[in-house]
Amino acid sequence: MKQMSLRETALDTLMKIEKQQTYSNLLLNEMIKKGGMKPVDRPLFTQLVYGTLQYKKRLDFELEKRSSKPLHKLDLWVLVLLRISLYQLRFLERVPDHAVLNEAVTIAKSRGHKGISGMVNGVLRSCLREGPRPFTEAGGNIEQLAVETSHPEWMIKRWISQLGFEQTKKLAEANNIPPKTTVRLTHLAPATGEVLESMEEDGLLVLKSSLRLNTFHIERGSAASAAAFKKGWIAIQDEASMLAGDVVSPEDGEKILDSCAAPGGKSLHIASLAPGAEITAVDLHPHKVNLIEKAAERQQISNITTLAADARKMELEPESFDKILVDAPCSGLGVLRRKPDMKWTKKEEDITRLAAIQTDILRHVWPSLKPGGRLIYSTCTIDREENADQVRTLLQQTVDAQGEDVTPYLPEQLAPYISEEGMLELYPGTMDMDGFFIASVKKMPAGGGHADALS
Repeated sequence: MKQMSLRETALDTLMKIEKQQTYSNLLLNEMIKKGGMKPVDRPLFTQLVYGTLQYKKRLDFELEKRSSKPLHKLDLWVLVLLRISLYQLRFLERVPDHAVLNEAVTIAKSRGHKGISGMVNGVLRSCLREGPRPFTEAGGNIEQLAVETSHPEWMIKRWISQLGFEQTKKLAEANNIPPKTTVRLTHLAPATGEVLESMEEDGLLVLKSSLRLNTFHIERGSAASAAAFKKGWIAIQDEASMLAGDVVSPEDGEKILDSCAAPGGKSLHIASLAPGAEITAVDLHPHKVNLIEKAAERQQISNITTLAADARKMELEPESFDKILVDAPCSGLGVLRRKPDMKWTKKEEDITRLAAIQTDILRHVWPSLKPGGRLIYSTCTIDREENADQVRTLLQQTVDAQGEDVTPYLPEQLAPYISEEGMLELYPGTMDMDGFFIASVKKMPAGGGHADALS
């Protein structure tokens, strides 16, 4: 694929994300397949799309100063073209500035008229001539941090109120660092050396994890395109997500419910840790349940039963499960580096709405847990209302619930990230992982529990 068509594909992709609010990671894969993009072009294409999305607010902050016309009055394709081009000028060094300008003008001419190409040229040259706009022009500390790290102001304000300014700055900066792909070996994998050799033959640069056994970081290349993935030898899953399975700590003979299972990574991991356990994987959407079934088939896992149902309403037998995983639907604020478009589509009121759903799920599934059983609650968000507050509410309102420290189930390197209440709280970028939360609650025999005690 030529450089010009590569940027036009990036332009079309970003326009679809803006118009349709499609998840960037899904659309990116679709555009790569649809266009028959060569492997050599994929890293730059991905960087253009994700980088422009990540720095959207910061790019617009500069463009609004250099454009004589308000940005909201520009045609969408013109605004997106300016964003892509400015992102290249400010953050990428591989293409000379003059080449970026020439390509932008050529695209503008092919899609518009001479006046538009002249405007695009003028705005970008002004950006080069004047240099980056000072963040101090954004306003106070909150506004400046929102622009510098390119996050909505409501998000920055909320995090500062929960975590303080310095922690907020660190996690907001981490959200703009491209994440690594992590894989774990499945039960189908031959000797580790053979798997590594196969991945290296497919052009992957692989590093061993310092946190978990049989887990590897992909520094370069596409794990999903590797023969090892197609053969079911490896599963793609962020390391933080794998920790949920570790805390579940499944054993053969147990009945385990994964109440919000799609796309299935945790169900598959739990099933592989205990082949003799019975896993029931539930999700609201039938097409997502189908994804779980296909992944299980690829990895030749047979101890998972799937069900399309609403975890808030589904029929469950009382005291029928040894363990329940509630990997609850959440705001996803811990994975913004993987889905930067969510920065601009999420609203603060979404958190309250999702928290109500999480509470309903916890209340509904709790009676189906056996006495002595454990409920593991996890999310890929970093918001207190969706995390620790949910667990505290469950403990306060449920007589037979007792908090359990997750420390014994996790690698000792994670001890600094476990709260006094025994809950794992990871922020984006911690040991190269996503933001993630995990807590464990035991169901005590009648009269044997104390709601807010740690075991």
